[in-house]
Amino acid sequence: MTGQSRTILVWDPLVRVLHWSLATCVIVSFFSHDGPEWLHFATGYAALAIALLRVVLGFVGTPYARFRQFLAGPRATLDYARDVLARREKHYLGHNPLGALMIVALLGSVLAVGVSGILLDTDRFWSDATLEAIHSFVGHLFVPLVILHVGG
Repeated sequence: MTGQSRTILVWDPLVRVLHWSLATCVIVSFFSHDGPEWLHFATGYAALAIALLRVVLGFVGTPYARFRQFLAGPRATLDYARDVLARREKHYLGHNPLGALMIVALLGSVLAVGVSGILLDTDRFWSDATLEAIHSFVGHLFVPLVILHVGG
């Protein structure tokens, strides 16, 4: 097999569809926050549902979709980050420790924005300034996270 390369499919079709569906919903929801309310709500609810399904797959999905396959502890993640800076990092099939940290950050952000958005639409939290600030802050946190995600 010298000189030949082979393709190894890491992420199954469902994970790929969820990834791009979530990305689309987050982008549309972000840019529609001042636009049509129905679009912002619909894409927000869809993003929350997709993220919840992805979390479920993190426990019961295919091997490379499972969190236990790619989540590393703080020490391993710091060691990997140090190795990246020194340009001597190991290569991984699937997500590396920094990529795993990004998945947690992105999914956590989607869940936080989705839940806060739902709560803002209830009688109890309608126009709650603190919750609106959280929703807005985490929603805008996607911009640097996505830039880092794409750059990684």
